[in-house]
Amino acid sequence: MAIRVYEEQGIFHLQSKGTSYIMQIVNGYPAHVYWGKQLAFEEQPHSFVDLPEGPLFLLDRLPQEYPQYGTGDFRSPAYQVRLGDGSRITELVYSAYRILKGKPQLEGLPAVYCETENEGETLELELRDAYSGLIVTLSYSVFEDSAAIARSVRIDNQGEQPLQLLRALSASIDMPRSDLDAVYLAGTWNREAHVQRRPLGPGGTTIESRRGASGHLLNPFLALAAPDADEDHGDVFGFSFVYSGNFFISAEVEPFRTTRVGIGINPFDFSWQLAPGEAFQTPEAVLVYSSAGFGEMSRTYHRLYRTRLCRGVHRDRVRPILVNNWEATYFSFTEEKIEDIAKAGAELGIELFVLDDGWFGRREDDHSSLGDWTPNPSKLPGGLTNLAKRVNDLGVQFGLWFEPEMISPDSDLYRSHPDWCLHVEGRRRTEFRWQLILDYSRQDVRDYIYDNLSEIFSTVPISYVKWDMNRNMTEIGSATAGPEQQAEIAHRYMLGLYELLERLTTRFPNILFESCASGGGRFDPGMLYYMPQTWTSDDTDAVERVKIQYGTSFVYPVSAMGAHVSAVPNHQVGRVTSLQMRGDVAMSGNFGYEMDLTRFSDEEKDLAKAQIKRYKEIRSLVQQGDMYRLVSPFAGHEAAWMFVSEDRSEALAYYFKVLAEPNAPQRKLRLKGLDPDKLYKVEESGLVMRGDRLMAIGIGIPAELKDYYSYSVRLKIID
Repeated sequence: MAIRVYEEQGIFHLQSKGTSYIMQIVNGYPAHVYWGKQLAFEEQPHSFVDLPEGPLFLLDRLPQEYPQYGTGDFRSPAYQVRLGDGSRITELVYSAYRILKGKPQLEGLPAVYCETENEGETLELELRDAYSGLIVTLSYSVFEDSAAIARSVRIDNQGEQPLQLLRALSASIDMPRSDLDAVYLAGTWNREAHVQRRPLGPGGTTIESRRGASGHLLNPFLALAAPDADEDHGDVFGFSFVYSGNFFISAEVEPFRTTRVGIGINPFDFSWQLAPGEAFQTPEAVLVYSSAGFGEMSRTYHRLYRTRLCRGVHRDRVRPILVNNWEATYFSFTEEKIEDIAKAGAELGIELFVLDDGWFGRREDDHSSLGDWTPNPSKLPGGLTNLAKRVNDLGVQFGLWFEPEMISPDSDLYRSHPDWCLHVEGRRRTEFRWQLILDYSRQDVRDYIYDNLSEIFSTVPISYVKWDMNRNMTEIGSATAGPEQQAEIAHRYMLGLYELLERLTTRFPNILFESCASGGGRFDPGMLYYMPQTWTSDDTDAVERVKIQYGTSFVYPVSAMGAHVSAVPNHQVGRVTSLQMRGDVAMSGNFGYEMDLTRFSDEEKDLAKAQIKRYKEIRSLVQQGDMYRLVSPFAGHEAAWMFVSEDRSEALAYYFKVLAEPNAPQRKLRLKGLDPDKLYKVEESGLVMRGDRLMAIGIGIPAELKDYYSYSVRLKIID
C-alpha cells in the first residue's frame, strides 16, 4: 500500500493490495490512466495520455476522473451545478493535492474505516472553478490488506453567490475498453439478489433506485467483467455504494469503445442548495479489482465490509442462534404462547427469542399503532419487562421487533402530530400497508423516536433489535422545509436516519441490531455500518433461499445474512422441503428458526438439536471464514458453496440438489481454497485426501433419489 506522486509529470500512482490505480493531470484535468493488476513504481514515468493540445484538444476523448457538464464532453457528467445567473457551466481545474495517513471519517455518513493510520492512506485532489468559487475535492483511500479503493467527493461553495447542486456523484471512471459484461443483482420482494449477466453495448446500462431506499429490485452494486471471467479467472471490476437511499450506477459505452462508469446519489428528483461557505459531502463508493474472477472480488468485499465497515462489539463475535415468533403466530399470541415457544427453543439449545410485530399499541393486525411503542395490554398484561424476564429465566436472551421509521394513520402519534409524516400539504397521502413514513429529515421527529426507544432499551433487558422498514417513499416533502429544499428531503431523510442510528448504537453498544426492509429491501453497505446483519429475505423457502443467499454473497459477507428455518408447506411458495435441507441452507448464514417449535415431533426435535449443536461448532467458520462459491443455482438444479478458515486448517462445504435426476452420473464436488500440500480428513467418512486432490478431482456426493436434498462435508487438516 502506498501513494506515489510524480509532480513534474502530474502523475498519481495509488497501490492497494494487488492493484494499482493511476491518474495524470492533463491540461488541468485529472485523467484516468489505469486500474488493474498491481504495477511497480517507476523512477521516471513517461506521460500516459497522448492527446493533441490547443484547438484539437477534446474533452470528449479524454478519460476523466470527475467530468463536468457543458464544456465539450458530451458523455454523462459526474456533477452539475446551477449558478445564481441560471447557467449550468462550471470548469474544474486541478489546483493541489494532499496525502493523509489513514482514512478520514465522512461527516454524517457511513463509510469503511481504518483502525490505525498504518492501515491505509488517502489522496485528496483539489479542483477549482475560478468563475463560481466552486471547490471540489476528490478523495481516494487505499488499504494495506485490501484490493479496494474508497472514493468520495466534497463540494464546497467558496463563492459569493448560492449554488444549486443538480448532480453530485461519488465517483466516475473512464475505462479504456467496452468488451465487458455487466453483472448485477436484481429481483423483487421475496426473490431478491438474483444474479444477472449481460454484455455491455453502445449506450447506457443503468442500475438505480428511485424508491427512497436501496430497494428489492436492484442492489447498489455493479461488476464489470471480462467476457471470459468466471468464479476463479479473469478481470472483474466491482462498484459498491455505501448508501441506503436513491442510488445511481451507470456504465455508458461511447463510440470510441470506452466505458464511463458513474456511481452516486440518484440525480432523479435531487437538488441541494449550497449557500456561500457551505459544503456537500457525497456518500462513499468502494471499488474492488480482481484478476481472479468473481470469487476473489467477493472475498475482498466480504473481508473489508465484515471487519472495516461493520463496527461495535458484535463485529467479531459469533451471532446467537434465535427463534422468531412471526411465522409461528403472526399477530395472534399471548404471553403464555411466547413463553412456550421460548421454552421449546431453550430445550433445543437456542440462545435468543425474538418477539416480532404485534406487541405494541392496539396492534391486532397491520392496520394500526405504528408509532405507539408501548406494550399492548391485551397481549402483554404484565408488560415487556416481565415477559423478557420470564424468557431470560429460561436461559434465553430476549429480542424485540420495531418499525421506528413508520407511522399508522390510526395511531395516537399520528392523531397528535399529523404533520410528522412525509407529505405535501393539500395532496393525497399514499398509504401502503396502512402506514405512512415519519419525516426523519426533522430533528424533533428523530428526537421523539430516540427518546421513545431509549426508554424501552433502558428498562427492558433487550439484547437484540430487529429494525424493520416496510414501504418506500411517496409524496416526498417536509412541512418544515422551504420550497427550495423540497428536492433535498430524500437525502436529508437518510442523513437523519444515520444520525439516529449513530446515537442509538452508541448509547446501547451491547444490543445486536439487525436491519430489515420487508427482507432485503435495504440490504446495503450503508446499513451494515450501523447494524452488522440484515434479514436477507422474507422468503424462507430453502430452494429460493439458495439463490438469494448465493447472489447476496457477491458483495456481502455471510456474517451479514440472517437465515432461518421455517415451517412447511412454506408460507411464501407452498413448497415442502426436508428439515435437513432447510437447516443446511439456514446454517449458511446467521442461523435461526421462524416457526412454532412447540409443534415439532420427537424426530424433528432430535434433528433440530443436532442442527443447533452443529452450528455452535461451525458458526465461527461460517460467519468469519472465507466463502467460495462452487456451483451456481442459476445454472441448473443444484448449487454448492463452502467456507474455509483464514489459516486453511478447516473447511465446510454444502451441496444442494433441487430436483432428482434419473440414472444420474456420479457427482463429484471440486473444492476450493484449501492448502494443496496438506492432508485433510473428512469428518463424515474418515476419508483422508490431499488438498490438491480435493480441489482438482473432488469429493463424491452420495446418490440420493429424492428432490430437495442437501449434503455437507466438514474437513480438517491432519497435523
